[in-house]
Amino acid sequence: MTNILNHFDSHLFIKTFQHMQLSLYSLLISIAIAVPLGILLAKSKHPKMAAFILKMASILQTIPGLALIALIVSILVLIRKIIFLPATGFLPAIIVLSLYAILPILANTYYGIKEVNPTMVDVAKGMGMTSKQILFSVELPLALRVIITGIRISLVWTIGMATLTSLVGSGGLGDLIMQGLRSMQIDLIIAGTLPAAILAIFFDWLFAVLGKWLTYQPR
Repeated sequence: MTNILNHFDSHLFIKTFQHMQLSLYSLLISIAIAVPLGILLAKSKHPKMAAFILKMASILQTIPGLALIALIVSILVLIRKIIFLPATGFLPAIIVLSLYAILPILANTYYGIKEVNPTMVDVAKGMGMTSKQILFSVELPLALRVIITGIRISLVWTIGMATLTSLVGSGGLGDLIMQGLRSMQIDLIIAGTLPAAILAIFFDWLFAVLGKWLTYQPR
């Protein structure tokens, strides 16, 4: 009995670690794409183009999770005729999760920079600062709390969404949930859902604290 429990504990640890890997890797990819793109759109002199890209990102977000997973797998299967890419496992899961995580970060980066007080920018220009210096020394620090809020939202969504990507063999806590649903074993369902919920709550709290710390302004 003890050996069975130890095996179950180690299995749960592995699945939780896989789930964190999927979520955090996807988040990092989304940040790498969405933050620079949000800055470019906020600085763009073509507001219609910025609005179009934000609209496309919003439409992508409305696609049901299972439908997006099926779409990405289908695209990868077609691409395999030209170049070999795995259509199941880690790759399609990362693509799906990264796409889902982009919108909140992109939108918050864009609106965070756009809503910076123009007076602050004018003062920086009056001090002789370049556009690059204004961006990194004035606009991004002032928009940081809004950007971190977008990252918080994306990470919580990604942790939840990662339970579905187990359908394509990505691993994670979704494996336990699916096994539990197929065999109607409540302990497996709880073993998958409870750690996922704890991860979402923990990282939401962590980024909330991080946001307050990074944007703390002493009196």
